[in-house]
Amino acid sequence: MSEFKDAVFVVTGGGGFFGIEAVKKFHGLGCKIAALDVSSSALSRLDELSIPESHIIKIVCDVTKEEEVMNAKEQVKSKYGRCDYLWNNAGYQGVFSPTLTYPISDFSTVMNVNVTGMFIVLKTFAGLMTENEGRVIGEGRVVKGVICNTASVAGLRGTPAMVAYASSKAAVLAMTCACSKDLSPHSIRVNAVSPALIGPGYMWDRQNEMHAKCESPYFKDDKDEVGRDKVNSVPMKRLGGVDEVVNTVKFLLSDDSSYTTGANFTVD
Repeated sequence: MSEFKDAVFVVTGGGGFFGIEAVKKFHGLGCKIAALDVSSSALSRLDELSIPESHIIKIVCDVTKEEEVMNAKEQVKSKYGRCDYLWNNAGYQGVFSPTLTYPISDFSTVMNVNVTGMFIVLKTFAGLMTENEGRVIGEGRVVKGVICNTASVAGLRGTPAMVAYASSKAAVLAMTCACSKDLSPHSIRVNAVSPALIGPGYMWDRQNEMHAKCESPYFKDDKDEVGRDKVNSVPMKRLGGVDEVVNTVKFLLSDDSSYTTGANFTVD
């Protein structure tokens, strides 16, 4: 029997492109779903998936507000009794501007969402995972929960004109490593996924448009040329699909990666 059958899967940013694809994937694997998003209209997109109400709960939640995250945890616990898997995926890219003109207020917002918000969610739902009885998957192998944090190749490479986003995702990588050590004694694994050029779609188009306008010497002023240059910079010379990111998350949450924790998997 699959480890995902009747398990509870929680995803933040649940109404976004990654979130919707993840809900489809993990529902198809047999999970019960809790989708969190700051936007009720984004969550309404999940209605198109026609998932029975017994197998999904949609919660409007601002991850930067601890009381809202705690309330979301209580709703998940009330409906399902536990949390088995968490994809800590909510994030904010911020403005696109070189360092000398980057607004301090936006830098603070990016860090609050991508770092503080991610930690609030991680801490809260890891706490719920510790209440699980735990699954025995082999001699000396017990699983109470698994977490995947969304980082980014920006945190590894320092994308120009995205100093706040790059800094926040570097922090997510450090958080993943530190939390993996703290939570390992509780039989909870923590890893990260770092997407690179993912598309096509709104986010890909927006990034190229913003980079073309940001007056950085690293990007041309035509969004189509920006996109072509980016694609030509990666080994496979193509965009990655949202499904390819979700499949990597599935691996990191699954028992196939049962001896993997504190790791970062790039999807590029």
